[in-house]
Amino acid sequence: MWAAALVHIFTAFGAVCALLATRAVYSGAWEVAFAWLGLAMAIDGIDGTLARRARVQDWLPRFSGDRLDLIVDYVTYVFVPTLALLQAGFLRGAGGLAMAGLILLSSLFHFCDTESKAPDHSFVGFPAIWNLVAFYVFAFALPPAATGAVVLAGVALTFVPLKWVHPLRTLRLRRVTIAAASVWALAAACVLLSGFPAGPWAGAALLLVAVYGFGLTAYAATNGGAAASSP
Repeated sequence: MWAAALVHIFTAFGAVCALLATRAVYSGAWEVAFAWLGLAMAIDGIDGTLARRARVQDWLPRFSGDRLDLIVDYVTYVFVPTLALLQAGFLRGAGGLAMAGLILLSSLFHFCDTESKAPDHSFVGFPAIWNLVAFYVFAFALPPAATGAVVLAGVALTFVPLKWVHPLRTLRLRRVTIAAASVWALAAACVLLSGFPAGPWAGAALLLVAVYGFGLTAYAATNGGAAASSP
């Protein structure tokens, strides 16, 4: 039972990361803010595996790890990154506030959609990874107009049933996807250590991984959302 409880506490620590990231946002310490959001994302990436190994549903059936995960994810993947875009001036004025509202509302739809996951663990519709979107905006110092276009595209794609791979669980090209995620993590760490915007090599790596991710989504669309194959 204690192992199960510790897993839930580990997941819940993502909320503490969100608080510390918010403090960094208001201080203008953008690299620190994204470092905390990155830690929250790392926690989210491994807590499911720990939960299955600890058999949390058997030991603590009254406590929903799924609900806890969704609450923490909404704050760290959506709310804090949106706040960062506003505070840094990438979303400006009344139009920027309206687009921030669209991010929050469309993401609520995704989080409440009972069919947002495909049988192969892909996400159906843009998976509300606004922490990554915001990171790219900061990394490439996008102007407000370009940021607005990216936001509107992400909001619209939330309602389009394209399949977006889960970097750890989707079997299709799983080894390649994990390798790409590792390259992305290394490039992102370099950016946070050196400061925004990204340098040429880190920027190139971030772009290549993004192209790979979009390519997998396009491939799934052109192949009728084919089921996952062997890794």
